[in-house]
Amino acid sequence: MSDQNSITVDVVSDVVCPWCFIGQKRLDTAIAAAGEVEVHVRWRPFQLDPTIPPEGKDRREYMIAKFGSEQRIREIHARIEPLGEAEGISFAFDAIKVAPNTLNAHRVIRWAGAAGEAVQNRLVRRLFQLNFEEGANLGDHAVLIEAGREAGMDVSVVETLLPTDADVEAVRTEIATASRMGITGVPCFLLEGKYAVMGAQDADTLADAIRQVAAAKARGELETAN
Repeated sequence: MSDQNSITVDVVSDVVCPWCFIGQKRLDTAIAAAGEVEVHVRWRPFQLDPTIPPEGKDRREYMIAKFGSEQRIREIHARIEPLGEAEGISFAFDAIKVAPNTLNAHRVIRWAGAAGEAVQNRLVRRLFQLNFEEGANLGDHAVLIEAGREAGMDVSVVETLLPTDADVEAVRTEIATASRMGITGVPCFLLEGKYAVMGAQDADTLADAIRQVAAAKARGELETAN
């Protein structure tokens, strides 16, 4: 497939964002629907709440402080759960005991990207599953290391780098760059670094955007994006 019929989609997301999990599933469907276009996916960091301490917070207490009441939380979950079910996601919100700081998860995602697009995609999918379907603590180094192993990463690299400050500032810089670009919510799909699709749009909308941007690129209407 020629380069003119391929595009890159940068997905700005956070692994504790349920809408990002839904968005990931819908993107998969969209890519399959736009099968004539070769789509390369890269995952970019965003933190819904960077103020959470490294050890995380009790999720129930955190959510009540954020949304005001358990009733409100139940209403939010009740709205998301059927949308997830439609995408094959079994949200298990009650199983999540810790609201983690996701900085380290984003570092591992960054390292997975260096190992290859397929490895990074497997890792992101596994982290979403661990958090939302299994209630795992994504702030736990052991959880991140095992997820890296399952995704096909060189786990010795993760074990060596995770306890250090390696790429902490690089990830924070990427998050700051997204903010400067005007990205205030996730998921955000950046096509060829130029066209943004905001939110967990339906698969048809994403597929249409992929086709349109690929066609514009094929006509030479896009400048080369970095």
